[in-house]
Amino acid sequence: MCAEIYGIDDSAEITPLMVRDAIVECFRQAHCTDSGVDAGDKDVNKQYCYEIVKKAFVDAGADFDNPSKLEILKVMDNLAEFSKKFRDQGVIHKHYEEIMKLINKLAS
Repeated sequence: MCAEIYGIDDSAEITPLMVRDAIVECFRQAHCTDSGVDAGDKDVNKQYCYEIVKKAFVDAGADFDNPSKLEILKVMDNLAEFSKKFRDQGVIHKHYEEIMKLINKLAS
């Protein structure tokens, strides 16, 4: 059974870059769309969320352009911690678990 998780077909082969892009989309949905920030220019909001996720990679010492599975896991933990400041724990957990479905399909 095929499902789409943040624009990624989970029945296809999953790459770290696909997971990274799904994290950006997940973050946009959780922090822009769901929070009401998305009222304006969608491209600006996507870029804003892209920059937050990119900074999380830098802060984690991870390679944004060629991340490993372990780096992605570290970034996910950092973003979950960051999100605690302004998002409900249930929302964070839901989005985290959805991305973990993709991460679990990555080779070690």
